[in-house]
Amino acid sequence: MPNHIANIDNFLAPYSDVINSRTQRAIDKEHKLSDRSLYDFANGYQFYGLHQVDDGWIMREWAPFASAIFLIGEFSSWEEREEFRFSRTDNGNFELRVEGEKLQHKAIYKLKIHWENGSGERIPVWATRVVQDDDTKLFSAQVWQPSHDFVWKNDKQRKKVEVPLIYEAHIGMATEKEGVGTYQEFTAEILPRVKKAGYNTIQLMAIQEHPYYGSFGYHVSSLFAPSSRFGTPDELKELIDTAHGMGLAVIMDLVHSHAVKNELEGIGLFDGSPYQFFHDNERREHAAWDSLCFNYSKHEVLHLLLSNVKYWLEEFHFDGYRFDGVTSMIYLDHGLERSFNEYKLYFDGGQDEDALTYLLLANKLIKECNANAMSIAEEMSAYPGLATPIEQGGIGFDYRLAMGTPDYWIKLIKDKTDEEWAVGNIFYELSNKRAEEKTISYAESHDQALVGDQTIIFRLVGADIYWAMSKKDKSLAIDRGIALHKLIRLLTFCCAGDGYLNFMGNEFGHPEWIDFPREGNEWSYKYARRQWSLVDNPELRFEQLDAFDKAMIALQQNEDFISQPHIECLEANDGDHVLALKRKDLVFVFNLHPTASYTFYGVSAPAGKYNVVFNSDEKAFGGFDRIDESIDYYTRPEAQMSNRHRVHLYLPSRTAIVLKYTPPKRMF
Repeated sequence: MPNHIANIDNFLAPYSDVINSRTQRAIDKEHKLSDRSLYDFANGYQFYGLHQVDDGWIMREWAPFASAIFLIGEFSSWEEREEFRFSRTDNGNFELRVEGEKLQHKAIYKLKIHWENGSGERIPVWATRVVQDDDTKLFSAQVWQPSHDFVWKNDKQRKKVEVPLIYEAHIGMATEKEGVGTYQEFTAEILPRVKKAGYNTIQLMAIQEHPYYGSFGYHVSSLFAPSSRFGTPDELKELIDTAHGMGLAVIMDLVHSHAVKNELEGIGLFDGSPYQFFHDNERREHAAWDSLCFNYSKHEVLHLLLSNVKYWLEEFHFDGYRFDGVTSMIYLDHGLERSFNEYKLYFDGGQDEDALTYLLLANKLIKECNANAMSIAEEMSAYPGLATPIEQGGIGFDYRLAMGTPDYWIKLIKDKTDEEWAVGNIFYELSNKRAEEKTISYAESHDQALVGDQTIIFRLVGADIYWAMSKKDKSLAIDRGIALHKLIRLLTFCCAGDGYLNFMGNEFGHPEWIDFPREGNEWSYKYARRQWSLVDNPELRFEQLDAFDKAMIALQQNEDFISQPHIECLEANDGDHVLALKRKDLVFVFNLHPTASYTFYGVSAPAGKYNVVFNSDEKAFGGFDRIDESIDYYTRPEAQMSNRHRVHLYLPSRTAIVLKYTPPKRMF
């Protein structure tokens, strides 16, 4: 097959048999899972869990090591009663039918499960609503059956996102109050901001229920329950439907790489067995994450996880996923303390073949649910073929995150002086991507803002961010920081592989770090929020960074340059710190020199006319208005009768200009 990844990348040729075997393994597994389609196989949430039927309720759970199960709750005075005893059916399944009015909407319940030599209260694996008691802090399942089904109003406005411009957000910390934000507040206050900012996709973190708020949503306890600390399931649906009405796609972080160890809230010891869903050996626990690792070889685990993939797409109308922790999933050692500097490390037997099979099937299922849905892999090892179509030997993700880019920027800022920034190396690092795989680029990660680390703007300006961000203040540190913050973002944006991502607040240089309430900070929410008042204050320079970000996003919307994958380097002069790039019919010219401005600087460019369509030095962006955007720039040949041309520009220090190219008119 000419499009097979082993034919596209000759270095993969020696491993083509392994690549093909992984594809075939997934095909064989799909056939073994069910005689039905993969789409029909992933209907577990329609069978298991609690469901209302004509004469009452029916509930089912898979608990092969359980000897008895009772439904307990307010309706049973939290006691075991025979009328609420489950019947064992087949293959480890248990079933209970409850007559008419004995269960009511919003009723609180749990399961009391008995096993050999033990018993315990548990939350159902397939629970779709879990709530926490304000006083005891204990979690319970809750009946969620409103009298009226949610009505979707804006489904017809959903469409495929060709170039994802992703606004990554966390519901709880999206408001300015020192507390937990809600789905309703996000709908009313944040969605309009995202729409106005020009992004076309929202990525929501921490949606799946998690007992510890400070885990950032990555220690999931209930796979099918939207976090109740933010509101109700219907309020989440209203958020998504409203976003669709604004023309925004909504994707969510999906955590299938591990699960929380908590026994009362999670599924780690659901039926008394530690390996019902997880490994039964040293692979059970993820030492670095203090969590449990799924056993992807088990039929029931695939049924659980694939049903979860379908559930959020079908029941909540999400438009896709960002899969968390993919590196951890696909390597037996979770990719820890390994440097992936040679191809054999992807095919040396250290891979979890069952996890790769699951990921391939999950991506196939996503497209069966919604052909326009997107899947993004958070993966650090650069596993080849991860974001390549399945039929070409890949795993089938639509995109992979360019995770090395944020690390590169932080390392550059920390380890190099401004004079040592090499523009040629910057271009290499930002554009070094596998041609056959689509990537989402981003300048900084939310992880880099967690307590103990710093955002880009904080590293650039330090404590001056507290006292020198007024437009009336004079601060060289702030001038430098704002200029570099803009250049770093525009460089990342113009070199973006196939999409761009920003974490909420970073677009305007949100100060300080992220720190969720915990014992170490006396359970404070001070750093688990977003200070929108800073960007809304016209007296502060945060507004200028925000205006720059809006204009940068608008540039893509107007010119659609990211859809052109080829990026041509026209100039990379490390001595002058000048970098010029061409993408589609736009030329991006950066002068990263900290002090030198250049007049009549010749940049190699195709013959024709150029006009400035964007420049970082606008006063509205915190610049100094040194660039005249009204000038028409015409190229000149480098020498008489030369085919090489240059356009001559004024390049102030620490600025960037974007020029639109108009080819010369043909003379007949």
